Amino acid sequence: MTGKKVRRVGILTAGGDCPGLNAVIRAVAKSLMLNHKVEVIGIEDGFEGLIEDRMRVLSYDDVSGILQRGGTILGTSNKADPFAQAILVDGKPVKKDVSAGTIAHVEKWRLDALVCIGGDGSMSISRKLVERGVPVVGVPKTIDNDLFGTDVTFGFDTAASIATDAIDRIHTTAQSHHRVMLVEIMGRTAGWLTISAGIAGGADVIILPEMEYDLNYICEKVAERSRYGKRFSIIAVSEGAKPRGGEVVVSRLVKDSHESIRLGGVSIKLGNDIEDLTGLETRATVLGHLQRGGPPTPNDRILATRFGVGAAALVATGQFNRMVALRGTDIVSVPITEVGGRTRTVPLDHPLLDVAEAVGTALGAKR
Repeated sequence: MTGKKVRRVGILTAGGDCPGLNAVIRAVAKSLMLNHKVEVIGIEDGFEGLIEDRMRVLSYDDVSGILQRGGTILGTSNKADPFAQAILVDGKPVKKDVSAGTIAHVEKWRLDALVCIGGDGSMSISRKLVERGVPVVGVPKTIDNDLFGTDVTFGFDTAASIATDAIDRIHTTAQSHHRVMLVEIMGRTAGWLTISAGIAGGADVIILPEMEYDLNYICEKVAERSRYGKRFSIIAVSEGAKPRGGEVVVSRLVKDSHESIRLGGVSIKLGNDIEDLTGLETRATVLGHLQRGGPPTPNDRILATRFGVGAAALVATGQFNRMVALRGTDIVSVPITEVGGRTRTVPLDHPLLDVAEAVGTALGAKR
C-alpha cells in the first residue's frame, strides 16, 4: 500500500470499553479529515461491525465535542473475532472462521486501511488481518496497562485515579470501624493498576498477580499493625491474585467470548480467610467496572490524542501493520506482529515494588 493515496479509512474500537476511546476516535478522524482529506468510516461495535457489515461515514460534527466523554461513540464488543466467531448451531455456540466475509466487507467499503483501537486480544486479531493482506494501524488501549510494546496505554491513568480515589474513601470507613478493608482492583494477570493505586492510596498491603500471596504473612502484617495501635488496615488486591499453590478466583465463565474466564471475588475470599485466622473484622469492596467508566483524566486525553494523531500519520504515509506506542516521552510505532499474544506484567524487581516496601507497605509475600 505504500505510495498509494489513502482515500477511505475505517476505524473501530474493540474489546472492553476504556476512558479515552472517544479522544482517539476524534484525533484520528480530525487529523485525517483536516490534514489529508481522507474519508473516515466508523465501524460499529468493534470487530462485530466488521463481521456483520455495520459501518457508517463519520462527519466532522460526529467527532466534535467527544474528547471528554467516556465510552465510545462507535460501540464495542469483547466477544467478536473474525477468526473464531461464536455462531449458534442447534442452539449452541460454535466457533467458526468468518474472516473471508469480513475481509470482503473491507473491500466492499473500499477501505484503504483500518485503524484498530484495542488491547492484546484486538491486536492479535489485527495481526491475523495483516497476515491476510489488510492494512492495519493499531492504537494501544487497556486500563490494565499490560499491552506489550508500549510503556503506557491510554485508559490506565484514569482507572488508576479511580482506584486511588476508592482507596482514599475506604480509609475513613476502615479507620472509623477499626476494620481490615480490602479493595479489589482490575488488571487480570498484570498488577500495574494495583501497585500504582496501592502506592498512591497509601495501602498497607499490596497483592499482585505476579507474586503468589502468603496468607500467613499477610495476617502477620495486619495483626502487627493492630498490636501497635494501628487498628485498621487497607489491602489493595488485584483480581488476578492467587494464594501460594492455589488458583485464581473465577466469578463466571462466558462461553462465547475469546476470554471466557471472568475474574472476581478474590478480595471476598481473602477477607474471610484473614478474619478466620486473626479475628479481625474484614470487609471487601470489588471496584469492577467502575474503573472503566466516566470521563478520562487530562493525562489520558492528551495521550489518546497523541496516539490518534500518530496513528493518522502512519495511515497517511502508508506505514501499515504497525501500532503506535509511547516510549519514554516519544510517540513511536512497533510492528503489530510483535504485540498480539504477549502480556506485559510487573517484574518482581520493578522499582515500584521497592518504593512500596521502602515506606513500610507489605507485598503479598516476602520477595
